[in-house]
Amino acid sequence: MSNRFGRGARVEDHDSPPSTSLLAQSSKGATYLILLQVGSRALTFLVNQILLRFLSPELLGVSTQLELYSISVLFFARESLRVTLQRQEDTLPVDDTKRNQDRSQPKSQCNLAQEVVNLSYLAIALGVPLAALFATLYIRNADSLVLGTPAIRSSLYLYCLATVLELFSEPCFAVVQQQILYGVRASAETIATFTRCLLTCGTVVWTSNANVAAGALPFAVGQMGYAIMLNFVYLSGLDILNARKPYSLLIKPIAPSSPALIHGRFSVPRLNLAFTIYAQSIFKHLLTTGDSFLIAAFTSLESQGAYTLAANYGGLVARMVFQPIEETSRSLFGRLLHQPASSVDNTRVRLETVGKEHVDQAATYLQSLLRFYLLMCTIAVAIGPPFSPLLLRIVAGSRWSNSEAPSVLAAYCYYIPLLAVNGILEAFVSAVATPEELRVQSAWMLAFSAAFVGTGFLSLNVWNQGARGLVVANAVNMLCRIAWSWQFVQGYLRRRGADLDFAAILPSVGTLMYASVTTWYLMRVELVFGASLWQLGQGVAAAGSCGLIT
Repeated sequence: MSNRFGRGARVEDHDSPPSTSLLAQSSKGATYLILLQVGSRALTFLVNQILLRFLSPELLGVSTQLELYSISVLFFARESLRVTLQRQEDTLPVDDTKRNQDRSQPKSQCNLAQEVVNLSYLAIALGVPLAALFATLYIRNADSLVLGTPAIRSSLYLYCLATVLELFSEPCFAVVQQQILYGVRASAETIATFTRCLLTCGTVVWTSNANVAAGALPFAVGQMGYAIMLNFVYLSGLDILNARKPYSLLIKPIAPSSPALIHGRFSVPRLNLAFTIYAQSIFKHLLTTGDSFLIAAFTSLESQGAYTLAANYGGLVARMVFQPIEETSRSLFGRLLHQPASSVDNTRVRLETVGKEHVDQAATYLQSLLRFYLLMCTIAVAIGPPFSPLLLRIVAGSRWSNSEAPSVLAAYCYYIPLLAVNGILEAFVSAVATPEELRVQSAWMLAFSAAFVGTGFLSLNVWNQGARGLVVANAVNMLCRIAWSWQFVQGYLRRRGADLDFAAILPSVGTLMYASVTTWYLMRVELVFGASLWQLGQGVAAAGSCGLIT
């Protein structure tokens, strides 16, 4: 069982050079997660093509609201804890001699594993009341059209149960992340995603053939299957029945006891950091999912469905490539730049405890990654908008190509570079910022929220831009967040003798000019369904040459 679920990864050896161990493990982890995202998105894409033949835009809008409910519960219950547990500060202060001795023994790693397991149960404790509260608020505030959807209450209650059940996998997830067992995670999420797609698609086809008005119930059934399979594979992959495990997936005391532990089980420094990140997560969630709230409040269900479809296709690159890299990079930054607990609130000691070699490695990695991001985004911006109408007509049919979706997808291509840059910069910030610095960022998040809501309201209600206006609001939000994160990263690195070269990150002038010419040429080609093979061939050749030159 252990080989099957990727147990080959192990806790890093503290005696091995970080430049080889950490970077290699992060690269391997990013590869696992990218393959996971590509595979799961490809499967989801294929299933969606079947579902689109059976669903109306209104029903897709309802399913989007239920998915937003689940995402909101999961985010507020576990996100701050996940970020906290990825940081590698020593949370139990000891003298340097004892710390070096502890690091050479497995017991310290066992204590750390048990520590993250204990804290992960707070996600379950938060998630249960949040799931009930959000479900009650949804039913009370939903409009009559949504409440008139067949089986809407059953669908919501099943989503509620599935969300809580998914939270029960958090102890396993915490161990997997702490011990860098990316193979276990990839297996669990891949199998669970396959189960969700199979159940959702099968239920939709069956109810359609049986002339049963199931509403959004097939999506809820799929979500329940996902949660059940996720727990099963995680438990199997971690060999829960193996008595030789030096840690438990239940809440257990951490030995030896310390004043930095509550009841000998929960780390006080990590709890304080988690509370700070939790407060900040409220603003981040509003900014991240604010488009869904705005479009739900100010537009019709048909527009919601069109925006959801366009945003899903437009965000494929971000979810498949950028998100896994951001997650593994956050872990890498946390390990390279980790600080002892005694130095967290002491700037002078912090500067001394982070090695110059590690800082240089982190700066070089971040600069190279930002340049790679921008080169890839140059291709997306050059060829994405011209191909958007054709893409939607082929994959979704004429019903969707005649909606707002093509224009929204074209606008989304210009938003992707901002999404990519912001993600990796905020990964760095969340890995190294002190609680005080995170509180400052939270204050700025409040201002960014106001800018986002204001821009979105003007775009939707005053300028009547429809779903495209939300892309503009999101772009304003991302620009604000990028500006703050950039100045933070530069300040952090410069205080430690490193720097990011802005000019080295940007694509060359020649690359930008060629991309512009490619976009202009593709706009001249008649990229519509039914265009001649010669015209389509010209478009594909221009797109390919842009990719090669870039």
